Amino acid sequence: MEDIKNACALTGHRTIGDDFSEQKLKDIFIELIREQNVRTFYCGMAIGFDLIACEILCDLRAVYPDLRVVACVPCPEQAEKFSFFNKRTYERLLNACDEKVIVSPKYDRACMHIRNRYMVDRAAFLVAYCNKTTGGSASTVRYAEKKSREIIFV
Repeated sequence: MEDIKNACALTGHRTIGDDFSEQKLKDIFIELIREQNVRTFYCGMAIGFDLIACEILCDLRAVYPDLRVVACVPCPEQAEKFSFFNKRTYERLLNACDEKVIVSPKYDRACMHIRNRYMVDRAAFLVAYCNKTTGGSASTVRYAEKKSREIIFV
């Protein structure tokens, strides 16, 4: 496993609120790249925050060609129930990622949880769009706190 100090995990809600700023997220990524020398980003590839973050990171590779974007897919069926538009976006971004990791061989209740821990375990930083106290993103933030990761909220 590579050194976690140059890596960042991502977590966020599927539904994006008016409080969310893509520009703020991009600025956070640029600061992590420039100030903390983060070069690997782990993305869970869910609808909403994850796909927005993945798009920004893939675009940033034009300026920072040594960036690695790792798609952390909870199970092979992840995009099965996505809308046509979201499925197209997902497939395009999945193909744009530098690496694809499928953490569970099939869908079960735990695969998202396993995926989230997989990402946090490999990163010193967690960028989170989380404004709820329940759900997968909140659970991921709590896990990152327990693991003493630096958490940056969007």
